[in-house]
Amino acid sequence: MRRPFFRRAEPLLALVLAVAAPALAAAQTAPAGAALPNWDQLSQAQREQLIAPMRDRWNTQPEERQRMLDRARRWQQMTPDERREARNGMKRWEGLNPEERGQMRALYGKMRGLDENGKRALMEKWRTMTPDQRRAWAESNPPPPKQRGDHHFPPPPPPPPRN
Repeated sequence: MRRPFFRRAEPLLALVLAVAAPALAAAQTAPAGAALPNWDQLSQAQREQLIAPMRDRWNTQPEERQRMLDRARRWQQMTPDERREARNGMKRWEGLNPEERGQMRALYGKMRGLDENGKRALMEKWRTMTPDQRRAWAESNPPPPKQRGDHHFPPPPPPPPRN
């Protein structure tokens, strides 16, 4: 059975961001309209520039090494369509404000304990809620505390001040 999009995409966020940022910087230094070469055609210096951030994370965060390997393996097993969906999900996540991210953490945390029918029902309910109802729901259904090795999302931001 195919896992829902958000379960496939969230583990890849940190890995893709760590690898994509230097690649984007390298791409921005190329002349406009110039096609960038395949990996095998990159110079050793270009390859080093691309992998240096990952090497730094690997060396400075030994407790995260297994998670990094697991994410890389999952990414390699994804189809091109699944990778495209994951990238789109990450772009949507980046576009959320802190309150919306908190609501998504609560929603995904709740969904982790549900079967497929429960997940569908909760998503239908969520889609019909107003922003105020979603806020109230998220406050009454906080995400479960992170467990060791559970790094799907950055820590939630503090709630906005109420006037």
